[in-house]
Amino acid sequence: MFKVKVLNQEVLKSILQMPMVIEAVEQVYTLKAENKTTLFPMVFHEFETGVADMDIKSGYLEGADIFGLKLVSWYGANKEKGLPLLIGTTMIFDSNTGVPLAILNADHITGMRTGAAGAIGAKYLARKDSRTLLMIGTGHIAQFEIAALLHVVESIDRVLIYDPMCEQQTLKYTNTIKDKLRDTFNITKDINYEAVTDLKGAVLSSDIIITATPSRASMIKKDWVKPGTHISCIGADMQGKQEIDEKLFSSSIVVVDDIDQAINVGETQTAYREGLITKDGIYSEMGEIILGTKVGRKSDKDITIFDSTGIALQDLMTSKIALDIAKERQLGITIDL
Repeated sequence: MFKVKVLNQEVLKSILQMPMVIEAVEQVYTLKAENKTTLFPMVFHEFETGVADMDIKSGYLEGADIFGLKLVSWYGANKEKGLPLLIGTTMIFDSNTGVPLAILNADHITGMRTGAAGAIGAKYLARKDSRTLLMIGTGHIAQFEIAALLHVVESIDRVLIYDPMCEQQTLKYTNTIKDKLRDTFNITKDINYEAVTDLKGAVLSSDIIITATPSRASMIKKDWVKPGTHISCIGADMQGKQEIDEKLFSSSIVVVDDIDQAINVGETQTAYREGLITKDGIYSEMGEIILGTKVGRKSDKDITIFDSTGIALQDLMTSKIALDIAKERQLGITIDL
């Protein structure tokens, strides 16, 4: 029998703080750049098109002595059953022995590491004097994106919020986001939060843009994006998804979390398929920027894009941090497996 730690959502919320997750995700990117990680092929299956699907992302963190996987399922009819549409579970194993170490609820970890990734893109690629953030999307992940960005870009004093599907949802979200950020992330900074309905005008007046929607067609047109803008693309994580004009890729500095995932399932996929960017045209993966082996932004006029598809290594490292803290604080439960 093996002693396996089980951490539920409540325990993970009490353990994980955004600064530690940002640091963990940065470490993942640098380990990847140093060839101390392995990403395994993604697994995706639709049980019924548009109704139910699942995917598995997995990998090996040599630098942390663990490997593991995250399985996420989506069942559209779950809402009628009083169940979450998205359900995620992470499993962690000791890479020296293969022994299972932990089973974790993946929802909060996914939100934290995804928010951290979008913010890291801005931290290393946005202009240092950036003041206005445009958040496109008001789903569950948006609060994590805003919270993480405010942690790493201290000059931000204005946040524009846009929901591409519903103007009423934009207003509702804007009216509640300040309280969410205070209660969940302890963010009390004086920020001006504004609901916007004119996307073109919002894009033109923004320094940093984060997209986190399920869109399958470009929302942001190339001509709207002013010189010096940074865009962190978060929503595209499977074939067919797209949030920004593919023509932007031919005139921007493009950085990704993983090149193969970016051209296959990320925001880069459309530009790559249409020949607007090649593999060699992708400037770098994020780890090289963090390590300083490549310079990201070269001038205040550059348009920069960070295509974050979400990689299993982020989940594994965040899970390991949570597991170490849980053991120290004697949190969670231990089962015999």
